[in-house]
Amino acid sequence: MSHELIDRHQATLDRALAALADRDYWSPYPESPRGYGEPVALEPLQGLELLLDQPGTDGRVGPGSADGGERSPYGPELAVAYPHAGDPAALVAAARAAQPDWAAAGPLLRAAVCLEILARINARSAEFGTAVMHTTGQAPGMAFQAGGPHAQDRGLEAVACAYAEQTRLPASAEWTKPQGKRDPLKMVKEFTAVPRGVALLIGCNTFPTWNGYPGLFASLATGNPVLVKPHPRAVLPLALTVSAAREVLAEAGFSPDLVLLAAERPGEGLAKTLALHPQVRVIDYTGSTEFGDWLEDNARQALVYTEKAGVNTVLVDSTDDYAGLLANLAFSLALYSGQMCTTPQNLLVPREGIGTDQGHRSFREFVADLSAALDRLLGDDARAAALLGAIVNPGVLGRIEQAEKGEFGELALAPRPVAVPDWPDAVVRTPALVVLDGAEAALPGECFGPVAFLVAVDSAARGVELLAETVRERGAMTASAYTTSPEVEHAVVAACLDAGVSLSLNLTGQVYVNQTAAFSDLHGTGANPAANAAYCDAAFVASRFRTIEVRRHS
Repeated sequence: MSHELIDRHQATLDRALAALADRDYWSPYPESPRGYGEPVALEPLQGLELLLDQPGTDGRVGPGSADGGERSPYGPELAVAYPHAGDPAALVAAARAAQPDWAAAGPLLRAAVCLEILARINARSAEFGTAVMHTTGQAPGMAFQAGGPHAQDRGLEAVACAYAEQTRLPASAEWTKPQGKRDPLKMVKEFTAVPRGVALLIGCNTFPTWNGYPGLFASLATGNPVLVKPHPRAVLPLALTVSAAREVLAEAGFSPDLVLLAAERPGEGLAKTLALHPQVRVIDYTGSTEFGDWLEDNARQALVYTEKAGVNTVLVDSTDDYAGLLANLAFSLALYSGQMCTTPQNLLVPREGIGTDQGHRSFREFVADLSAALDRLLGDDARAAALLGAIVNPGVLGRIEQAEKGEFGELALAPRPVAVPDWPDAVVRTPALVVLDGAEAALPGECFGPVAFLVAVDSAARGVELLAETVRERGAMTASAYTTSPEVEHAVVAACLDAGVSLSLNLTGQVYVNQTAAFSDLHGTGANPAANAAYCDAAFVASRFRTIEVRRHS
C-alpha cells in the first residue's frame, strides 16, 4: 500500500514543490462545480451520525444531547451527531499511542498519505460545499470554492512545504576530516525529522476548512497526530474531514487515531482544557483576538500559531480606472457580507478629494459613487444573495444595527435585508457605509461584518501614516492602496514593509484584496498583531518537527 500511494501521488507532490518555487498559478483541484457532479442538497447531511468509532466516547454531541446541535445560518437544524469524549485526556493518549509508527513512516510516505486524504476530500467537494454553506452562512458558490478546492489547495501547499523542509538535510552523510599523515577521521551521520508531539487544531466558524487545513496537514505531514476541535457552530465540515482522514489512515496501515475529532457540549471549554494539556505540543487557532492572546500567554508548553482579528485599511489617493476601482472595492466589501478576516474596513480618502480618469472627485462625491456602485452590484436580490452570505452570529447583526442607528457615525449607505430564494429564514444584509472625519475621531477598531468606514484624512501622506499606525497597533491581514503617484506608491510600500502587512496596489479587475491564491500568495505575514504565522511559508511548518542527529564512526 505504501509504495502504491507514493507512486499514485509522486507527480502531484513534485508539481506542488515546483509551484512553491515558481509562485505562478497552479492547482490540481478544479474550482468549477461542474467537475464534481450534481450539487449535494442539505437533506442527505441532516441527521447524520458521525460517531467515528473513537476511543473514550461516552455519548454524543448534537441531537439527543443538551445542546441540540448545529443550526444553519440559512435556517434549518442540521441534527448531526458527533462523538463526545468523557475524558479529553483519552483523546490525547490515543493520539500519542498512534504517533510512533507515523513518525517512523518518513516524510515521503506521510506526504503521500496526506495527498490521498486530500484526493478523497476533493472527490466529495460538492458535499463539503453544502456542509460549509450551512455552517458558515457563505453563499453556495463561495462555500463550494473556498470550502472545497481552495481549502484543499492550502492543505496541499502545507504538505509540500512540510516535505521540502523535512528533506532539506540529507537522510545521511559521510564526514571525512583529513589528519595529515594520520588516517582521516571518518563518520556517518544520520538526520531524522522527529515530530514535536500531539497537535491541536481549534477551528473557526467562518472558514473551518480554508483556515483549518493548513495547520491540520502541516502537522500531519510532519509526523504529529492531530486533535481537531471545531467551532461549535461549524462542526460538520471538519467532522467530515476527520472521517475521511481516519478512513485513509486505516487503509494505509496506520492507526486512525492519528486524527481525532474533539467535539464539545456547551460550556465545556474544551479548547482551553486541551490547549493546556502537557502533551499537546502544537496549536493552530483562528478566531478572536481575546482567545488567541490567551493561548499565546498560557499554552506555554506548545508552539502556538494564531490568526486573530485586525483592521484592514485601504488608501484611496488617485486612479486611472475609476470605474474599475469602484467595482473592485464594492465587490470586496460585499463578498460574504464582509465576514472575512481580509475584508477592507477603513477606507482613507483625502478630504480634498482624489484624482481620477473621470476628473477630480471630491470626498463626498467618492462616498456617493461607492454607495452607487454597491447599489448597482447588490440591487437585485438574486444576485445579491449569490454574493453576500447569511449573518453568521448575533454579534455581527448587532454591529449592523448599531451602524443603522448612527452609533458609529454618519450613515452614508444604509444596509438592507436581502431575501434568499429557498431559505426564507436566512438573515442577509448588504454593507453599511459610515463617514468619519479622521481629524475629529479616532479610527475605528475591528468591526467584523458588513460595516465599512470612509474616513476623510488631511492628505495621502497622512493616510499612509494612519495605515501604518493601524497595522502596528491593531494588526491587519491585508492592506490596499490606489494611486497614480510614484511618490505615494513608494511611501505606502515602504510603510507596509515596515509595519509588516502585505499590500495590494491598484486592484481594478477580477482580483480582490480579500482573496489569496495558494502556492503564490502568503495569507498573513506573522509580522503584525493580527497573526503570528503565514499560510504557508517555511516558518509555518519547520518548527513542527526537529531534526535529530545520530553519528557513528564509519
